[in-house]
Amino acid sequence: MSSSDSDSNAGSDSDTDSDLLDNASPRKRRRTSSQAAHDPEPKLKSVISVPSRIRRGPEPATQRQEIAQTSDSVTASRRVLAPTDANTKFESLNVNLWLVQALANMAIKRPTAIQKQTIPMILAGRDCIGGSRTGSGKTVAFAVPILQRWAENPSAIFALILTPTRELALQIFEQFKAISSPQSLKATLITGGSDMRPQAIALAQRPHVVIATPGRLADHIRTSGEDTICGLKRVRFVVLDEADRLLSAGSGIGSMLSDVEECLSVLPPPSARQTLLFTATITPEVRALKNMPRKPGQEPVFVCEVDTESAAIPATLNQMHLQVPVTHREHYLHMFLLTPANVDKSLIIFCNRTSTADYLHHLLRLLDHRVTALHSKLPQRQRVDNLGRFRASAARILVATDVAARGLDIPEVKLVINYDIPRDPDDYIHRVGRTARAGRKGDAVTFVGQRDVDLVLAIEQRVGRQLEPWQEEGVNLESRVVRDALKLVGEKKREALLEVEEEREVGGKRKRTKQKLRIR
Repeated sequence: MSSSDSDSNAGSDSDTDSDLLDNASPRKRRRTSSQAAHDPEPKLKSVISVPSRIRRGPEPATQRQEIAQTSDSVTASRRVLAPTDANTKFESLNVNLWLVQALANMAIKRPTAIQKQTIPMILAGRDCIGGSRTGSGKTVAFAVPILQRWAENPSAIFALILTPTRELALQIFEQFKAISSPQSLKATLITGGSDMRPQAIALAQRPHVVIATPGRLADHIRTSGEDTICGLKRVRFVVLDEADRLLSAGSGIGSMLSDVEECLSVLPPPSARQTLLFTATITPEVRALKNMPRKPGQEPVFVCEVDTESAAIPATLNQMHLQVPVTHREHYLHMFLLTPANVDKSLIIFCNRTSTADYLHHLLRLLDHRVTALHSKLPQRQRVDNLGRFRASAARILVATDVAARGLDIPEVKLVINYDIPRDPDDYIHRVGRTARAGRKGDAVTFVGQRDVDLVLAIEQRVGRQLEPWQEEGVNLESRVVRDALKLVGEKKREALLEVEEEREVGGKRKRTKQKLRIR
């Protein structure tokens, strides 16, 4: 089973008062922008050693020159591109009128570049590899032609969509239901963390579209046998969304390749189905589809790469770094969240480990931030509840691992913080792609410690530009940390670590008190 599907199945039985986890209590230490303007920050003597190794002086001249040249060439060609093609309508792509109207009802009136190029080819029966930056509408690019072909011959199971995370699978499920609302489409969601029995019954009823994570679908194939395999043998379309992640080879527990291969093994042969691969980062494993043997007379794979010259980073994204001492990383985070420019922003904080995300969730809640979390150790019901609360702005901050790094479309997100720097530069691209989507503006700030220089250089090389130093007018973050955060955050850190050690839930005291009141 894949890592994204190996979480506890207790999620379906969880019955927590999730509406009490993240209440909107006022922040005690918020400073308004007007206060900041009339209350200049005093120059306090620092007691914190700020890292100096990332300063640009001592780096090898040849390496820095290469990065600078790449950055200059990219910057010279950068321009804010319109997210849609103003000269093209969906009707001109041979999309049926009922789909055009359904898209218009969702405020999607003109196709993006990836949609314009791939929809006609998929409708023509071609296999497709679609590569485009985050937030460019790749889901619509494969959903529209699949639904059009299904409406012409509504058989079951017509299409199978595989995706690496439960949250992305749920989002695709909801988009398919929304686009197909004028029709009677039966779609089924097959993901980990939920009871397998209702899922097996749903598969046996032959839905038109199955959206699944590979680990859980592989479980059904192994346990349900012919009941599941018989339906999958009739699939006409198979989609690998975030294909680079699904096809990534590796012997670790994070690899999904074996589960993907097991799922594909029960489908019709490639010559009898259409295979569609979509991703923001096209890897050699993804390109391998192009070189697979083709049946005589079969059209070659259509490869569409949009905006790849900018490494899939939106031109409207402002990428920055902030130097922080490792020993006071939480102090800087707390004060950074309360600067006048950030205090009202909806944002995501990314961590490399679930333990770090869990700890920050506890800590930021104790510091009176409206925060929720999303990571693999949470029960499935709580993951869904927390994500829904963040989408509804009941929580301003989402602390997450890379479970939330791919595909999630939350337009309100204005800022992404890399609390931990990802080891793989491609993971950085997917993380920061949660903001600045569909032509909107957004910021990404990466916290950089003394030992993170090589990781930063690798990211800069990958994205083709340097990360600019973070700064905000009238804000001296170090002074704020020394003045306001050292004692407060130090105390709350101890409380948060104790809560984590005792395996208490965030806001556990308050929930237990309210439960007792109800019993009385």
